[in-house]
Amino acid sequence: MQQPFPTRPFKTHGGAPVPHHKNTWQAPSVVMPPPARVVIPMQQHIGAPCRPTVKKGDYVYLGQVVGDSDAYVCAPIHASVSGTVAEITQVMLTGGQMTEAVVVESDGKMEKDPAIAPPAPITNKKQLADAARRAGLVGLGGAGFPAHVKLNVPEGKEIDTLIINVAECEPYVTSDHREALENGQNVLEGIYKVKEILGVHRVLIAIEDNKPDVIEKLREIADDPQKDPQDEVRVLPLKSRYPQGAEKVLVQACTGRKVPPGALPADVGCLVMNIASVSFLASYMRTGMPLTLKRVTIDGSAIKEPKNVIVPIGTPIQKVVEFCGGYKAEPRKLLMGGPMMGIAITSDELPILKQNNAILAFDAQEARLYETTACIRCGRCVAACPMELMPTKLEKAAEKKDVEALLSLDVMTCMECGCCAFSCPAGRRLVQAIRLGKSYVKKAGGKK
Repeated sequence: MQQPFPTRPFKTHGGAPVPHHKNTWQAPSVVMPPPARVVIPMQQHIGAPCRPTVKKGDYVYLGQVVGDSDAYVCAPIHASVSGTVAEITQVMLTGGQMTEAVVVESDGKMEKDPAIAPPAPITNKKQLADAARRAGLVGLGGAGFPAHVKLNVPEGKEIDTLIINVAECEPYVTSDHREALENGQNVLEGIYKVKEILGVHRVLIAIEDNKPDVIEKLREIADDPQKDPQDEVRVLPLKSRYPQGAEKVLVQACTGRKVPPGALPADVGCLVMNIASVSFLASYMRTGMPLTLKRVTIDGSAIKEPKNVIVPIGTPIQKVVEFCGGYKAEPRKLLMGGPMMGIAITSDELPILKQNNAILAFDAQEARLYETTACIRCGRCVAACPMELMPTKLEKAAEKKDVEALLSLDVMTCMECGCCAFSCPAGRRLVQAIRLGKSYVKKAGGKK
């Protein structure tokens, strides 16, 4: 039975009224020329890292596989330029872990792999999942979850709702905004294909209401009766409140269903895909070109010319910043991602990864940290938590390294959105404490 379409979003718990700072929402994407050298890490997704499939001295084509693994939760990695493999080295990722990386010296030709061709017509779920894997597609909204795993819906789980995530609730970030405006037809082409293959009859394109131009654009395309005669693809404006784009929050806002702790959207009949992911999938099915480029928002008070830039994956951040005019002030904080859930990085020599959607650079004034004071038990962090947790109690348990208490308080349910810390008048470092708490649980064997 077809599910009814909501006329307005369902109520969700918590969240925070973060400032938008969407400075680049009207900045059309610009394509950056390929750099002379790219560094392509073998870990650009959740799951097992890839192993290099090339060696020093090899010539590689644009789009050629340079890393892969037999592991199921993994996605192959492709060369983003043509040229010669200069070395196989080790690089440190944002989380501090080391991984292998393939360094390619570009020959400037961007010569495409001769083996690249559009895939054969896709008619079933297995073919769709296989195509997503061959393309190297991972969640492009930031999570980096291999798309073929998500599309390979387990037996016994029926998907009745496809949710396209265009919320983009993080401040500053506008890469998905530009994807919708610049490639709207491609987005809908991808939606129709996924909808057809998965047999889904309800598609909700979820967009925060602070993007009226995107709502108008996608509605105009989605309402075409020739492409969607049964009117099964509709735009659903959401209240502009962070973190509407978080997967579990989005499912509840769109369907009223709650995803239980430890469960996935598929467990409640939903599949969530980022707009850039579904748009890329349409491009891959048409051209066969795997994932080698990424649109990223470059912004922040230390950036001279904020832009939305399409860059080859593996391009050093420093080179992308130079393309944006360089720094206008000393960057005191660099973030890979948005200011709420992004990861602070120590060097702009790190490369752009598949799941990057923004690089933010802040000057001393905006990067300053406020002094923490004692908790006043106001309860604002509890009210703000989308997962209905108790951040203050989690902080205390983490300080004591009390694994039993951390587990009883459902520490692993925390998605580290930062709403608690943002809402705290005492400036408590709640997210950092909770991350430490998670590490204590993992070390104790509470979660593998």
